Amino acid sequence: MPGEIEDPSSGWRAWVRAARLPSQMYIFWPLLLGQALAMGHGFSWEIVLVCHVYGLACQLYIVFANDLADMDTDRRNFTFTLFSGGSRVLVEGLLSRRQLARAAVLCAILSVLAGVWLGLRHHNWLPLPLILFGLVLLWAYSYPPMRLSYRGGGEYLQMIGVGLVLPMIGFSAHSGTLAGLPWTLMPLMLALSLSCAMATALPDEPSDRADGKRTHAVRFGLAGSVRSILRLNALALAWLVFVPLPGTTLLTRLLPALPCLALLLASMRLTAARPGERGMLLFVSAQVAFSLTPMIGLAILYLIS
Repeated sequence: MPGEIEDPSSGWRAWVRAARLPSQMYIFWPLLLGQALAMGHGFSWEIVLVCHVYGLACQLYIVFANDLADMDTDRRNFTFTLFSGGSRVLVEGLLSRRQLARAAVLCAILSVLAGVWLGLRHHNWLPLPLILFGLVLLWAYSYPPMRLSYRGGGEYLQMIGVGLVLPMIGFSAHSGTLAGLPWTLMPLMLALSLSCAMATALPDEPSDRADGKRTHAVRFGLAGSVRSILRLNALALAWLVFVPLPGTTLLTRLLPALPCLALLLASMRLTAARPGERGMLLFVSAQVAFSLTPMIGLAILYLIS
């Protein structure tokens, strides 16, 4: 309106919304777990700080770049949740494409600079190619020529990035090598990351289907995708309990396994929920919690042991 004074805080609120800071938990805990595993291989609080500066920059790059790639699909999305559907700052005109694109590029550069810092200051160049590979995964997820979130297989890229690359970056940042990384832990991380990626895409199934986006839920239907998620839950739970992970006992593994079992049972009661319903939000919330609980529990265990 003419003469109306614009609230200067509205711009900051738009950027905070675009940042989708709750999604940092998908980056923070796998990255911290990798660092906790390196406790016996050399550990530095400066490197911890650099790793989580990288983690923040990487997460912002992901959410900004995904908002740009998915703007048309997000316009048709009326079943979005806290976990899905983007920040909607472009859909609602709160920020411009140019602003978000510049911010995404800046965050990608900051991610790379974290790897360069580790190389120059600590003579450890191993994290840098892993960081670059992580950035490439996001590009392959959302952008041509691969654009796998649209062609199919985007969830598997998320699985690799969250479940494998992030722990490897955290571990190698301290140790300078991947020797000693407990590979028996990686199947658990991959199962947790894949089930979470599938679950967070469920609320967007109607708009993804309308836009021709071949997510797992679109290709196999909501019921088929939910069955796959619950099977991955069961696999992860069995792996957590029965595989003797390094530095753990059955008792310490049961501590995160019991809440995971409760979350699995709760999820099984919500399998009929549809996008836009409260039950779907509860299902996805339970799945996010299921995915993060073992990562948090194991990270804390390795840090204090």
